[in-house]
Amino acid sequence: MTTADVPGPLSGVSGWLDEHLGAAAFLRRNMRKVFPDHWSFLLGEIALYSFVVLLLTGTFLTFWFKPSMGHVIYDGSYEPLKGLMMSEAYASSLDISFDVRGGLLIRQTHHWAALLFIAGMVVHMLRVFFTGAYRKPRELNWIIGVLLFTLALAEGVTGYILPDDLLSGAGLRITQGVAISLPLVGTYIQFFLFGGEYPGDDVISRFYALHVLLIPGLLVALISAHMILMWVQKHTQMPGKNRTEHNVVGSPFYPAFMAKATAYFLFTLAILVGLGTFAQINPIWLSGPYNPADISAGSQPDWYMGVLEGALRIMPAWEINALEHTLPLSVIIPALVPLGVIITGLALYPFAERWVTGDKREHHIADRPRNNPVRTSIGMAAITFYGVLWLMGANDEISANFHISLFALTWAGRVGVFVLPILAYIITYRLCLALQREDADVIAHGVESGVIKRLPHGEFVEVHVPVDEDIEAHIKGKAAIPVLAGADAATTEGVLPSGRRSSLGRLRAWMSRMYGGEKIPLETSHREGHKSGQRAVSSS
Repeated sequence: MTTADVPGPLSGVSGWLDEHLGAAAFLRRNMRKVFPDHWSFLLGEIALYSFVVLLLTGTFLTFWFKPSMGHVIYDGSYEPLKGLMMSEAYASSLDISFDVRGGLLIRQTHHWAALLFIAGMVVHMLRVFFTGAYRKPRELNWIIGVLLFTLALAEGVTGYILPDDLLSGAGLRITQGVAISLPLVGTYIQFFLFGGEYPGDDVISRFYALHVLLIPGLLVALISAHMILMWVQKHTQMPGKNRTEHNVVGSPFYPAFMAKATAYFLFTLAILVGLGTFAQINPIWLSGPYNPADISAGSQPDWYMGVLEGALRIMPAWEINALEHTLPLSVIIPALVPLGVIITGLALYPFAERWVTGDKREHHIADRPRNNPVRTSIGMAAITFYGVLWLMGANDEISANFHISLFALTWAGRVGVFVLPILAYIITYRLCLALQREDADVIAHGVESGVIKRLPHGEFVEVHVPVDEDIEAHIKGKAAIPVLAGADAATTEGVLPSGRRSSLGRLRAWMSRMYGGEKIPLETSHREGHKSGQRAVSSS
């Protein structure tokens, strides 16, 4: 690149920095870094910008929130609660909502940003998973992403508890029940969180420290590491024309991507502020302060914790009594197993896939989900598992509004949490193969032109035209999934390779055959027998 190739503003800034810091080459190189143009690569930006909004609005809220369980008599603007005894945390939350100028807007925007932050993180992780963008050399960044997701859940839980209203108090009681049910460490965790027996006097201040100091600090550190690794490593890109494992096709960071990112941030901010203005969320004044003697019907946690709520609701009342101790499986299993399976599975998946396929190559071209049917089917099965539990978290509301027996609905959830993921796997796998056949047909016959032609012998056919070069390159970017060496067949004497003779070796070989290989080659079409460029529609 010559000086003439660098935009004027960038050249001036880099020149000033070079004179003072010797950083011109660094700035020029990084400002011209290329970002892919595919829309799905912007999903992670939603989580990033929501986190920025969370930091800004959270800082505002800390100026007025009092993280104390000390009792006060409310004397604020909300008349229905005047004269009622409550904690300072709840009273300050009411003051923020009714007496601080712009407080309710900021509090609701903060809550919506928290929901969007986790939602953006989830859809970003799904995009990375379904396209295989976690493969070498990005395994470390994938692990960081899983840790970010786990910390975001913890950040949401600690923030949900802080207002100390009846709804958050019910969530706190569930949290305490889960903590105390854990064998060996349960009582220690409870005393660490509550400073003594439930509810104690310290839980709000301790959750506040976790919510505004420890967890955000870890999130900032991990997000920074995530962004640095993303910047240093080559971007993945969808297959297409002129796209290879050794280049990136897209727009430079400056000015194209910077302008796009700025507009995207402002759009995200506008959506969140709009929701905070017009869509009421968590009206803490309606439920009143938390009192262990009070209960409420129809209470629901934020969406990201619905999976745990659903697991608790459909879990049978199992427990183990032995050696004068009780192990409440009805609490431990819902609390640890569903999210434990999902998070552990996400963390281990890149390494499990490499073990199954033996693939140690670097990958910079992303997969189309249909071209790896087993991975896509596993992902859809996990989403279905999560979705069933999430839906069961509102089984009382579903039962009341749709007049369905709560007993029948609970049993439907117990059966569905096992059966529906299997059905989702089978259906997704068949759909992926069908889409691969459709791709093969497009390559073999082209695309429909809408022109019907009658042949001399009376047959009617639709004329097809060659597929566009970009679409053809996108389809032909498909690559066969590697299969473990020696997994396909034994030697001519019928002797398996040495690494495949043990039970584990045979299992690995079988898994490799099932997972890898070319399922539907692009050279194969399911509509054989017609001339290229024509398709029969009827005969006379």
